[in-house]
Amino acid sequence: MILLALILVLFLGGLAAWFSERWNPEAPRWVAVITLSIESLLVIVQYSASGRIDYLSAGMPQAWIADFQGAWIPRFGIGFHLAADGLSLLLIALTEFLGFMAVSSSWTEIRERQGFFFFNLLSCLAGTIGVFLALDLFLFFFFWELMIIPMYFLISIWGHENRIYAAIKFFIFTQVSSLLMLVAIVALVLKHHSNSGVYTFDYFDLLNTRLEPDVALWLMAGFFIAFTVKLPAVPFHTWLPDAHTQAPTGGSVILAGVMLKTGAYGLLRFVVPLFPEAAHEFAPIAMMLGTISVLYAAVMAFAQSDLKRLIAYTSVSHMGFILLGIFSWNFLALQGAVITMLAHGISAAALFMIAGALQERLHTREMERMGGLWSAIPHLSAFTLFFAMASLGLPGLGNFIGEFLVLVGAFGVNASLTVITALGLILAPVYALIIIQKAFHGPTRQYAGLRDFSRRELASFGLLVLIMVWLGIRPQAVLDISAPAIKQDIQNTQAMENG
Repeated sequence: MILLALILVLFLGGLAAWFSERWNPEAPRWVAVITLSIESLLVIVQYSASGRIDYLSAGMPQAWIADFQGAWIPRFGIGFHLAADGLSLLLIALTEFLGFMAVSSSWTEIRERQGFFFFNLLSCLAGTIGVFLALDLFLFFFFWELMIIPMYFLISIWGHENRIYAAIKFFIFTQVSSLLMLVAIVALVLKHHSNSGVYTFDYFDLLNTRLEPDVALWLMAGFFIAFTVKLPAVPFHTWLPDAHTQAPTGGSVILAGVMLKTGAYGLLRFVVPLFPEAAHEFAPIAMMLGTISVLYAAVMAFAQSDLKRLIAYTSVSHMGFILLGIFSWNFLALQGAVITMLAHGISAAALFMIAGALQERLHTREMERMGGLWSAIPHLSAFTLFFAMASLGLPGLGNFIGEFLVLVGAFGVNASLTVITALGLILAPVYALIIIQKAFHGPTRQYAGLRDFSRRELASFGLLVLIMVWLGIRPQAVLDISAPAIKQDIQNTQAMENG
């Protein structure tokens, strides 16, 4: 029941935040904090209880730590099946933590319709957690759509000058790609029915579906496009810079830190395990797209003058490492992809929070209109330097561990692409240092009444720094949690390819 509560608490908390505005305009943000606090306790309880569950006797593979099943539409084989393993639990923990950061960054920025804002924010988190838990493909698609709609409202209502254009572009890209995934899901279910005579959308049943090579490749393509649009990877990335640039800070935190990871999660959980032979055949193309994403987005990043747009392109570059790692499909590369998901979620969220804080204070995102900020706001500047270094992969921080493991794992699969991708580690310092040079050094401008970080902001960024350092120094704690799930996926795909 804890798995179901993880979704319901956020949705009900969102409704409570929406209606609480009628009694007190400041209440919604406090309701959001209370909701996320309850949610965090549920995650801790689930993690603490995971060591006392007998998975095999419950009929689940060893890697899964919790399971909830209920009837929904049995006539068509649709069930309400939620389950968690180490991978999904890590991503849920990331979602909860960045939910707090999104609320913190929206504390003074959102002044109108706060209730509806926090309803959409918490609903988006509920849909995202549903994506990480759903093991019925129809239910997965339901939550996939559920998280898109609140993000559309966050961008279109509370975004900046071109918010309507950005929101519609985001919606069109994600909806068209989602339609392809829906067609692939239905086709996979019908193919399974033709083989077995049973309608089912359950993940474990569909894992063993026998498919002709051509059919498997086309079905895999439907899933792959949907997930790489959300990741995003070149050439499906063009919606992301516009969405990030126009989104409110809280929306950017959730979009960069959490929603992009649903694309990576889908590739790791569904694309390769459901279609192992087709994925193996397609792997060189997917890895090439990852390499192109790393290099192209890095070059585009240091060509930007808009701070949020620059950070958005860095996200595309980092997601390229994840795509490369997933389609290398070996233990080291997959572990690196997981660490990169978590580390990028923290560092990208922090950078977007910094960009939002600067825009709130300076009323501009253009770095050409900044300069000399270090002497004016030293605390904000120091945190920016730290997360810029984290983004470029400084040893001792989480991003370095993830990208290093990806490159080591990918080298044995495709050495030439791995060497080319490693050039991204040279380009990353360029765009990171451009931020520091243009915005925080150089001639000091006249800033009237410019304030540094408040205690709330210092506390938020202090937590982000601690987690980033912990990921870099003690990554084994995370690797131990995700290892059983990754080993299980590798074993399943090897068994299907050999069988």
